[in-house]
Amino acid sequence: MSMSTPAIVTGRPAQPAAIRFVAHLLSYVFHPLFIATYVTAYLLYVDAYAFAGLPNDRRLFSLLSVFVNTAFIPAFSVFLMWRLKLVQNVFMRTQKERVIPYAAALIFYFWAWYVFHKQSVIPEVMADFLLGAFLGVCAAWFLNIVTKVSMHGIAVGGLAMFFLLQAFNQQDMTGIYFSIAIIIAGLVCTARLIVSDHTQAEIYIGFFAGVLCQAIAVWI
Repeated sequence: MSMSTPAIVTGRPAQPAAIRFVAHLLSYVFHPLFIATYVTAYLLYVDAYAFAGLPNDRRLFSLLSVFVNTAFIPAFSVFLMWRLKLVQNVFMRTQKERVIPYAAALIFYFWAWYVFHKQSVIPEVMADFLLGAFLGVCAAWFLNIVTKVSMHGIAVGGLAMFFLLQAFNQQDMTGIYFSIAIIIAGLVCTARLIVSDHTQAEIYIGFFAGVLCQAIAVWI
């Protein structure tokens, strides 16, 4: 999840400053903490069927609820851990530093899924995605025991699989959103290779773990 370690640390050749800037920008814009909010916004405001008939105030409340539980609170928790010196910095560059933040994120992501899962007005597709996001954090936590898996990889892998399943379910007849998700996944994974200290294996493992978690969430 580090977004500031020079690429030269991994033995990869340093890239021009402009490319590194774009890679950093992609890493921030598509940070794992924001992916759940992006997908929720898509279901609320782009998908024609998921929340059909839901009042605008309820849509906004749902979006804010997801953002607070899956982005703001986990990020604030990491900030507090940093201030309490439980982690050395907010980028969590080592496997050891990631253990407690992942454990905290498990709680918040589970709560987000549980709350929405219990609401009758929430479509199954959203509950499934939030369950997949929770499983993605679980995967990151367990895989972190053996390797510093890329959380960006898990996030965009889950994003790509979500839109692939949407296309199969005929929610997106053209497949354009799946195509966009694949492009985003490719750009983000490339960006992490440029500006992070992750190896290719750590990024690929993360990507396929994210894909698998979303598939499991739907199949169960």
